[in-house]
Amino acid sequence: MKIFFASNPTDFKIYTTDRIREDFLVENLMTLNEINLAYSHFDRMIIGGVVPLDSLISLTNPEELKANYFLERREMGVINTGGDGFVEIDEISYNLSNSECIYIPKGTQKVTFGSDNNENPAKFYICSTPAHSAFPIQTMNMTEASPVELGNNENANQRTIYKYIHNEGIKSCQLVMGLTKFKEGSIWNSVPPHTHTRRMEAYFYFDLPKSASVFHFMGQPQETRHLILGNEQAVISPPWSVHFGVGTASYSFIWAMAGENKEFTDMDGVSVRDLR
Repeated sequence: MKIFFASNPTDFKIYTTDRIREDFLVENLMTLNEINLAYSHFDRMIIGGVVPLDSLISLTNPEELKANYFLERREMGVINTGGDGFVEIDEISYNLSNSECIYIPKGTQKVTFGSDNNENPAKFYICSTPAHSAFPIQTMNMTEASPVELGNNENANQRTIYKYIHNEGIKSCQLVMGLTKFKEGSIWNSVPPHTHTRRMEAYFYFDLPKSASVFHFMGQPQETRHLILGNEQAVISPPWSVHFGVGTASYSFIWAMAGENKEFTDMDGVSVRDLR
């Protein structure tokens, strides 16, 4: 499990491209027959990827957690970005098709991931945050997620937002998690941009053609920088940072937040004209 330490916005102003990529970019999440995890010191969020093939893959218990098992003091959300699969939670199996989500509570001792078809394996993106109590296990598909249509063709940002884990959806302690899919020809996400100093956020970009890239903007609104990401890569966004981007082709992304509250609309908007 790679550790990502917290950073100061004043120091961030002088980071080189290599330093920004080292401190905020999470690569190689979706590797066949492996589970890969990244631990951020921003609100102690852990993100990861699991791609099971010939056999089941169990959720590991990294030494850094100093816990008896991974979810002893944590909760977790999982969204499948690949083929049909399933998640076994303390010996009970839950099917999870593409774009479906499952919430796994604190106190769950055993989590195992599997694929229905090795020719089209499941790709599980996971996000975990500290938790103080346990909420029920719950699955949700895209229809149940109350889809919200945003943007328009003129601004190349027509997209559908699916909110899974939030105050009006699946209950959690502090984890907020959902999925955004773009219409063909639309490429701008989270515009107009915003910050929310009360919580951090992580973006996982996927459904991006191999020949394409996403330019993810971050930093304070008057001191922006950018990262260039490929398919199935993630970026850790500090609470003081904007987080928006543009692709050279259409794509999808999973957003996950943790921190002071779970209000999806808690955002401090920034005018595009005020960015620097």
